[in-house]
Amino acid sequence: MAVLIPRETPRTWQLQEVLVTEPSVVRRAIGAAAIGNVTEWYDFGVYAYFEPTIRKVFFSGLDETVGTIATFGLFAVAFLIRPLGGLFFGPLADRIGRNRVLATTMVLMAVGTFAIGCIPSERSIGIWAPILLLLARLVQGFSTGGEYGNAMTFIAEYAPDRRRGFLGSWLEFGTFTGYLLGAIVVTVADSVLTEDQLLTWGWRLPFFVALPLGFIGVYLRTRLADTPAFAALEREAEQREKEQRHLHPHETRILLRLWPFMLVCMGLVLVWNVTNYMLTSYMPTYVTDTMPKLQGSHTDTSTTSQVVQIVVMVVALILIPLIGALSDRIGRKPIAWVGAIGLVVLGLPMILLIRTENTFLIFAGLMIMGLLLICFSATMPSTLPSLFPTEVRGGGLSIAFNVSVSLFAGTTSFVVGTLVGVSGDLNWPAYYLIIAGAIGIVSVWFLQEPNGRRMWGSPPSAASREEAERLIARQEQAA
Repeated sequence: MAVLIPRETPRTWQLQEVLVTEPSVVRRAIGAAAIGNVTEWYDFGVYAYFEPTIRKVFFSGLDETVGTIATFGLFAVAFLIRPLGGLFFGPLADRIGRNRVLATTMVLMAVGTFAIGCIPSERSIGIWAPILLLLARLVQGFSTGGEYGNAMTFIAEYAPDRRRGFLGSWLEFGTFTGYLLGAIVVTVADSVLTEDQLLTWGWRLPFFVALPLGFIGVYLRTRLADTPAFAALEREAEQREKEQRHLHPHETRILLRLWPFMLVCMGLVLVWNVTNYMLTSYMPTYVTDTMPKLQGSHTDTSTTSQVVQIVVMVVALILIPLIGALSDRIGRKPIAWVGAIGLVVLGLPMILLIRTENTFLIFAGLMIMGLLLICFSATMPSTLPSLFPTEVRGGGLSIAFNVSVSLFAGTTSFVVGTLVGVSGDLNWPAYYLIIAGAIGIVSVWFLQEPNGRRMWGSPPSAASREEAERLIARQEQAA
């Protein structure tokens, strides 16, 4: 039973107070938010799948194990600055609106990704190459700190209460689309280019693609802001936030009082994102590079394993909206329970399947991991925003989300890669997932089921006036 229950004074809502969100406006809002995720996570997919190549370009003078750890370290360092991005952009979104902040973070992310493709190799400029890579990663990390939490808030606030699970899941559809796009681009480059071509210019091309993706995203969000229906909703939200800020001028003080909700949010983010980065960031290197070398295999399975991982992501892409819709019927918690308990029970078996080096069994192990991941990916975008009231939702969610990702989840590749490299134990990914699953179980236990409930501090939300009338009628019957 959940013990963290948002406390609001019960009240009776009038029909004119119900927020009616037109389906066409919601669809455009989701599209605008999701395209930002495509841009953001496309880079992470490219970086993860190109890890061996990036290591040779930027750390050619280091031992292979040390170079791998350094490459993953630069991947992880972007997460260390994410809380600063969350601290800056989260409260800013509570003041000036979600859409303006999301447009800004998208531009920063696209520019940072494009800049990586422009950096000369270590052979050309020496130590300045990894330093410039570090700076570009910091720009990406700062922008990401304001992107995802506000994107979740953006969709959750405008989704009708009864369809928030399904509509929120499309945000993660964008995430997996970005990963998938990055994986496909890298796989094609690996297949058609020689190693010399990859190391000289081929590795740069996928990073250049981020810039036009960013421009497309900004264009879509600009068009959304110009929509009269959405502009009316935005004015209502801004007016409501101004009134609430007048009553609660110190957002930090409010967030300090909400520390139990912050902890639950951080726990849910941890189990979700440790699984996420294990599958999408560490497994590509683990399967194609780390595992064969430590097990003494001489078979080149790089292309096969990349194709297998792409298939896993395609399956996840298809299932995420379906599971999101299911969560609107049975609730978010039952699905989150499956994910958390599954990690504890199946963590070791799935890694042992992957270690067999049999293509079918590798696929089975990765698919199990992917299915457990989408238990969170399909439900968390609609769950986490419900933990915070409207006046501090952007700040609270961005801070809790990014602190958890920075300290525990985003460092998954670096920490697990280091543990495997130092100990030689290929089961460390399993141990890490089991620990994350245990934390997830505790977090889900303290979570109140948000399915069908209005957002904390907001009026009820419906997809049409007819639905709003039915909602008020049910309220009157219950009274």
